[in-house]
Amino acid sequence: MKTVNVAIVGATGAVGQQMMKQLEKRKLKIDRIVFLSSSRSAGTEIEFNGKTYTVREAVPESFKGIDIALFSAGGSVSKALAAEAVKHGALVIDNTSAFRMDPEVPLVVPEVNKEDIGKHKGIIANPNCSTIQMVCALKPLKEQFGLKKVIVSTYQAVSGAGIDAIDELQNQAADYEEAKTADAKILPVKSAEKHYPIAYNVIPQIDLFEDNGYTFEEMKMINETKKILHDDTLQVAATCVRLPVVTGHSESVYVELDGAPSLAEFRNALAGAPGVEVQDDPVNQVYPMPLLSEGLDEVFVGRIRKDLDNPNGFHLWIVSDNLVKGAALNSVQIAEAFVESFN
Repeated sequence: MKTVNVAIVGATGAVGQQMMKQLEKRKLKIDRIVFLSSSRSAGTEIEFNGKTYTVREAVPESFKGIDIALFSAGGSVSKALAAEAVKHGALVIDNTSAFRMDPEVPLVVPEVNKEDIGKHKGIIANPNCSTIQMVCALKPLKEQFGLKKVIVSTYQAVSGAGIDAIDELQNQAADYEEAKTADAKILPVKSAEKHYPIAYNVIPQIDLFEDNGYTFEEMKMINETKKILHDDTLQVAATCVRLPVVTGHSESVYVELDGAPSLAEFRNALAGAPGVEVQDDPVNQVYPMPLLSEGLDEVFVGRIRKDLDNPNGFHLWIVSDNLVKGAALNSVQIAEAFVESFN
């Protein structure tokens, strides 16, 4: 694998920090790396592979000589700087929603549609964290049995809303322990008029509501799943919920297949899928949980069972670390696959 020059935009954020960890432990050969952020965080020092780096403000000139730019600093930053990075010759791998549904931009999960990387025109989009883990499980089912319908309810960690949301959860929990009123300024949406405490609570809203009654997060899952699986006829419905969990998204998923495989055939299809680990032993209370997935690469699947009324219907429970496979790892895997394509 050839050596590359890499930039991380949003290096001081939760996903940016995880991107660094993934680059340190994986196989991408880096000649030069640059850490970029907003002017507010510029000047911060970062340790990477035993060396100390100073974070710089992200400006168009930052991308001179950069081969791969990993973006995770918010959609507005991506819209302002991604094209500039491309002009300087960089491949942009964007972890925001800015380009995901752009028909000119591939939306990629390497275990699912790695071939789409070759269609890029300078930008490749990293899907929503909840979508990534779900399509890893859906792909083998679609390939082997055909897929008609997906109904998903998510149980999403606060880290998906950033470092400030994690701090707010921890502060609210401490306030409750001292019988204080919990201060809420971040969730469900920082820009919204109302905010609710997440500690000891469940909030059935992630992102703003659309005119159709679904939230933007739910529509992301619906539209992204169809794009990644190349199936506009697939029926997808989503309900996205925020839980007082720091890291690790969970999903209850119902699928309706074209065929009616046995439970063993269904489970074997999942067990053979790249990046998927089946944890399904209900007799011994073995099933995926976010606490046990933290820091791990895999998408974990359990609670696998046939629907009681529909022979083509199955239920499953999917868990993954939203900062790892749901964001940073997937971005780095895209970069690795891109570089490998030149070898």
